[in-house]
Amino acid sequence: MTSISLIRRALLMAAAVSCLGGTAAAQAETVTVGIQSMFAPWKAAIAAKEFEKVTGWTIKWRNFDSGGDVMTAMASGDVQIGVAGSSPVAAAVSRGMPIEVFWVLDNIADAEALVVRNGSGIQSPQDLAGKRLAVPFVSTTHFHALFALEQFGLQNKVKVLNLAPSDMTAAWERGDIDAAFVWDPALGHLKQSGKVLLTSGLLTSWGKATFDALVVDKTFAAKNTAAMTAFTKVLQTTTADYVEAPQNWTAKSPKVAKVAQLSGAKPEEVPEVMGLYKFPLAAEQAGPVWLGGGKTSGVAKALAATAAFLKESKKISALLPDYSLAVNPAFVSAVSK
Repeated sequence: MTSISLIRRALLMAAAVSCLGGTAAAQAETVTVGIQSMFAPWKAAIAAKEFEKVTGWTIKWRNFDSGGDVMTAMASGDVQIGVAGSSPVAAAVSRGMPIEVFWVLDNIADAEALVVRNGSGIQSPQDLAGKRLAVPFVSTTHFHALFALEQFGLQNKVKVLNLAPSDMTAAWERGDIDAAFVWDPALGHLKQSGKVLLTSGLLTSWGKATFDALVVDKTFAAKNTAAMTAFTKVLQTTTADYVEAPQNWTAKSPKVAKVAQLSGAKPEEVPEVMGLYKFPLAAEQAGPVWLGGGKTSGVAKALAATAAFLKESKKISALLPDYSLAVNPAFVSAVSK
C-alpha cells in the first residue's frame, strides 16, 4: 500500500471515529426525565422549555403513574432523572439502586388523602375492615396506608389493591373499590362522590413524614455537574416564583394553565391543590431539615424510617446502615448562594 493510500485510509478512519464520537455526544445530550401527574410550580418551567434552554439537553419528559414505575424505568437505564415519593426512593435505594435525591419537590402535607366512597358504609378508620382499599404500590400513599392500618390494628383486615391513579376513577364508579389513598388530580375526582377520612399531613404528624423528590442517577450526575446545577437553578427560580407570590398563580394565569395541561387537570383545580403542599426553597433544602447534614439530614432520616417500615411490612428484604448515600446537597447548595 502506498503512502498516499495509507494517508487516505487514516483520514477515512479518523472521519469515521469523528462521526461515531458525534453520535455519542448527541446521544449524551438527550436526557429522559420521568414525571408524574401531581401539581407543582416546576411544570410551568417544563412547558416553557426553561430546562432545555439552560442545560443544552434535548429532554424527553415521560409521564408515569407512580414513583415505583419511575424507579423501575431508572433501574433499566431508560430514565436519568425522575420524580418519586420518599417511599419508592427508600425501597429502590435499599435494593441497591445508585440514585440520589438532589431536590425536594414538596412536603406532601395534606395533598394526599385516604378518601372513602359514598355508600361504602365507612364512617371511621375501623370501618375499613373487610373493605377494598386502592393504592399505587410502593408509593408514598402505600406507605402511609400501611402505617395507618397498623395504627388502627387493621393489618390483614383490609384488602389492599394495587391500582394506578389513572385507573382509580373507573374502578371507583363501578364500585370495585371502597376507598383509595391517592393524590390529585385523581383525588379531586374521587372527592366528588366521597369524603376524606385521613390525610398524609395527619400521618406525618404521627411521626412518618413523606415527601416528593427529584432523584438522579449518580453516574449521570457526576458527569453532568454544570448542567445539573443549571437544572436545579430553574427549579429554584420557578418554585420561588410561587412561594413568594402564590396569589399570582390563579386559575386564569398562564403558569397555572401550563401546570394543568401537563397534569391532565382543569386550571381551576390547580391553585387550591398546590396550596395543600409545602414547597421548600434551595436555602432551606441545603440545611439539615432536608438535604444537609449527612446521615442526620431530614431526607436521610426519613428514608431510613420509611425503609425500616417497608422491611417490617416485608416489602424489602434488607436495610442500609446509612441512607445519606442517597442524598446529594451539592446542587441546592450551589444555587442557594
